[in-house]
Amino acid sequence: MILPAALIQAAGVPLSALSAVAPSAAVPATVVPDTTQQAIGYPSLFLLVLIGALVPVVPTGALVSSAAVVAFHRAAPISMLLVFATASLAAFLGDVALYWLGRRGMRSRNGSRWLEAIRARAPEDRLTQAQEKLADHDVTVLVLSRLVPAGRLPVMLACLIAEWPVRRFVRGNLPACLAWAATYQLIGVLGGSLFAEPWQGVLAAIVLTVLISVAPSVWRHLRGPAEQ
Repeated sequence: MILPAALIQAAGVPLSALSAVAPSAAVPATVVPDTTQQAIGYPSLFLLVLIGALVPVVPTGALVSSAAVVAFHRAAPISMLLVFATASLAAFLGDVALYWLGRRGMRSRNGSRWLEAIRARAPEDRLTQAQEKLADHDVTVLVLSRLVPAGRLPVMLACLIAEWPVRRFVRGNLPACLAWAATYQLIGVLGGSLFAEPWQGVLAAIVLTVLISVAPSVWRHLRGPAEQ
């Protein structure tokens, strides 16, 4: 599969790093300057994470880890800080926007497609668990929900059902997004430190984040027949 050069550059991966993976790929020989890559990469990371928070089909954790790998190989502390700030801010704004849209749906007689999208990704058993934990531990559950694969939306829906005001949700969501960005950035740093080439670290980070995201589903699937 041939990746468009613009998409590769937007992700912050230097084109020269991909020559070792696919020398025959149809990528122009001209390498965009590093400053231009950063000017494209950070806004692209922000936009993709923001979209991923609103429409949870984009693997935002893998994006943050991949960006962290590239920043690690640049050996520039400011790059690591920019990745962290960009990812956490985009996740925070996306979560707050989705919660606000969900509250509008809860107040509307006909609901809303945003509320239905949240409900569709919050199975009944996960929602029940989230409501119980929210009643016992309050904001702490919201902070941890972003670190648990597929845990964010059930907890968000539990907050909507409990009629949390947006201000209360924001107080818990801010540290949640900071912890989430830091966690996936550390995964990227780990991947970057294990391999000499950025593309190798990016691949390792993506594989690791995918494994983390699917592990709970696989565990529930394997545990289900045993409980029956």
